[in-house]
Amino acid sequence: MKIEVKTLDAGSAGDIELNDAVFGLEPRADILHRVVTWQLEKRRGTARPTRERADVARSGKKLGRQKGGGAARHGDRRAPVFIGGGKAHGARLRDFNPGLNKKVRALGLKMALSSHAKANSLIVVDALDVAEGKTKELHGKLGGLNFGKKTLVIDGDALNVSFAHASGNLRGINVLPAVGANVYDILNHDTLVLTRAAVEKLEARFHG
Repeated sequence: MKIEVKTLDAGSAGDIELNDAVFGLEPRADILHRVVTWQLEKRRGTARPTRERADVARSGKKLGRQKGGGAARHGDRRAPVFIGGGKAHGARLRDFNPGLNKKVRALGLKMALSSHAKANSLIVVDALDVAEGKTKELHGKLGGLNFGKKTLVIDGDALNVSFAHASGNLRGINVLPAVGANVYDILNHDTLVLTRAAVEKLEARFHG
């Protein structure tokens, strides 16, 4: 798949050949759903458990005789009514640590990239250099690139510092290095912008 490479001024910087095995797949909703669900579940923190009656280290000996003692008929001091006793109906340990096959995760990322290529919402730019990192300078250039309401910009090994500074005050533009590319963020944006370096890194991620 061949796509035109643009500059930040919306000019042409030649063409680039995209690997069809990464950018030319037919997206499948079931694969994307599995990967997004796995990714969001991995974000959830482990619930903090409370000690219930069975978890409290206290004597299990019966406090007194069943009848005639003039007190309630308690079994032991682990009961929730006592100070230091177990929590009644407390929070249980819930560990959200799902697993997903590496091949399915890789396939989901390829399909997320392919979905933008198929929808013509993929833009490849030559570089992200912005003079002095000025927001005003960048804002004036974005009109010609047809950025969507929410745009994800993926760079190479590291973020371009000038672009990161310039886009920091622009609503709807998020920036990631290539190593941080993930299915949820890619699908959660209207437009995907890749640099030449990002394309090389993403293709090498799947094909060494």
